[in-house]
Amino acid sequence: MLAAFPNAQGRLLAVVRVLRQGDKYLFETEDATREKVYQNLFRFTFAGDFFVEDLSEQYRYFEMFGDEPVTSGGGGIFYKSTASANSFMPIDSGETLRHALEGAGSIEISEELYETLRIESGTPKYGVDMDETTIVPELGIDSLISYNKGCYIGQEIIARIHFRGHVAKRLTGVVLSEPPASAGGQLVGTELATADGKNAGRITSVTFSPKLGKTIALAFVRYDYLATGTELRIGDVTATVADLPFLT
Repeated sequence: MLAAFPNAQGRLLAVVRVLRQGDKYLFETEDATREKVYQNLFRFTFAGDFFVEDLSEQYRYFEMFGDEPVTSGGGGIFYKSTASANSFMPIDSGETLRHALEGAGSIEISEELYETLRIESGTPKYGVDMDETTIVPELGIDSLISYNKGCYIGQEIIARIHFRGHVAKRLTGVVLSEPPASAGGQLVGTELATADGKNAGRITSVTFSPKLGKTIALAFVRYDYLATGTELRIGDVTATVADLPFLT
């Protein structure tokens, strides 16, 4: 399952995936947030009946896309997510899985293609689409938050937003009218505007989707303009609000 680590103000420290293995829990997070997650958990070990260990240097991570990915071998941890099969392999078994994947016809994809797949799936990246200024509900990922569980850090702010109002902005998709040569990475960080020039949000990630044949982006869009199909502007470029994920 997905989970979020907020601070006392409800702002995001990290997004993780949690896998239960008997009486153990594996937390998967990005490299940018690994140390924060570890320290956040470690500080509670003095009062709790548990311990926490950083396994990052002992395992190699594989993410596999396709209908029938190879998921067998040497003491690894395997699980399925929405768009891929995932594996943590012990360092000394990593090459074994790599050779098995290549033998089955798999190919290693480039960072550029991975970025396209990430944006198509609507997956935000820490330090790019989200950071410690992001309030957790602004990500628009409902599975990150429980509104009926007991106390947790940041709950008061998050619950107040949910029960008394709404977020001022939310991460969503936009489809751009211009080809990548005209509307490429230089648009990251630029502001979205309404037809009458009002600020409507900000672009965070941009890519060209070969499957859609369009330039697509992730953006924080102000609440009043979140309706699917709303047309916003970046100069002469039209940015049409779209639901996430772009592709499943």
